[in-house]
Amino acid sequence: MNVMVIGSGGREYAIGRVLAEDEAVEKLYFAPGNGATPMLGENVAIKGYDALADFAIANSIDLTIVGPEAPLTEGVVDIFKAKGLTIFGPSKAAAQLEGSKVYMKNFLAKYGIPTARYIETDHIETAFKFIETLPTPVVVKADGLCAGKGVIIAMSHDEAKKAASEMLSGASFGDAGKKVVIEEFLDGYELSMFAICDGEDFILLQAAQDHKRLLDGDQGPNTGGMGAYAPTPLVNDEIYEKVKEHIVRPTLDGMQAEGAPFEGVLFIGLMIVNGEPITLEFNVRFGDPECEILMPLLSSPASELFYKAATKQLDTLDVKFKDEYAVGVVMASRDYPYSSSEPAEIVVDEIVHTELAEHSHIAYAGVSESDGKLFATGGRVLVCVGTGKSIREARDRAYLLCGQVHFAGKKLRTDIAYQAL
Repeated sequence: MNVMVIGSGGREYAIGRVLAEDEAVEKLYFAPGNGATPMLGENVAIKGYDALADFAIANSIDLTIVGPEAPLTEGVVDIFKAKGLTIFGPSKAAAQLEGSKVYMKNFLAKYGIPTARYIETDHIETAFKFIETLPTPVVVKADGLCAGKGVIIAMSHDEAKKAASEMLSGASFGDAGKKVVIEEFLDGYELSMFAICDGEDFILLQAAQDHKRLLDGDQGPNTGGMGAYAPTPLVNDEIYEKVKEHIVRPTLDGMQAEGAPFEGVLFIGLMIVNGEPITLEFNVRFGDPECEILMPLLSSPASELFYKAATKQLDTLDVKFKDEYAVGVVMASRDYPYSSSEPAEIVVDEIVHTELAEHSHIAYAGVSESDGKLFATGGRVLVCVGTGKSIREARDRAYLLCGQVHFAGKKLRTDIAYQAL
């Protein structure tokens, strides 16, 4: 089959990488892709979703997979489906689960899905009054899309009020913060789970743990994610079953009742509190860098998983995973996450160890290509991924690979997977 992946980050590279190794995939396209995706397939520089759908028709593309949230909330899936194309991802209506935190929190409450106590408001006095009723810390969220940065954990009531007022005034996140969600802080450990959904059925992938803070020991500012590992030993069969029964199933049933059946990736941000999974948030696509570690753990063909999810056939699929662990370490540019950095050439040493060559790889994200050379041009530049029979083995391989990659100003954490180890 011919497949197109929409997006340009490490998540899309990781999806493309497993598709490029898939015997069923004849031709692979990226729209727009990044400087490294031509190593896997062909980049397509087409602006506009209608024009991209026409390209898919003209090039007999059998399946399109949408990576990032922006095209989903803008309705790319609806445009492709209206032209009779097969595309993996939620409709614009279903993508509101990520596009609006207010919609998401109200949905959770309506369908009895476990979540933190909250209010949603565009009125500053209402926000202030609710903040006073909560113990500290307090969570303040901008309603709209903020590229993973619209959540503030305020350590005092005054800090929470300042965050809420800056969001509501438009100073922090523009229109995305014109409505806010204020909620109680949950004390537990945070996990990411991903359900591949076809509107009625779903397959729950292995639980991952992301590392959001910039610095070792979970210090420094929040980022889009500095590394991740999966599966995590912090989840047992009982927690998986609770997530299926109390979160994913009522979400799919609820979205059907809302007239917006959910198809695509349901990303569940969870807090485990005393053995109970509580929903922090939904996203409607793979997390990044979680996608980079989940894709290598698939032993079933990725094309089959995504195609059957996009054509409502998940009930016919028996997905298998490798009996392994994966650890991903993000390499970021010098000034991430504060500002953009000067482009820097990426040099990867020749890997002479067979074990490292077979059990590690790079997923490229913020990179461009010039004269056959790759340059670091984004905030999060790439992810070094290691796999192994234990978390420690996978972690050691990921860091060995990090030692083979060089560019000016490279920045990384040295403690990814420390919670498990």
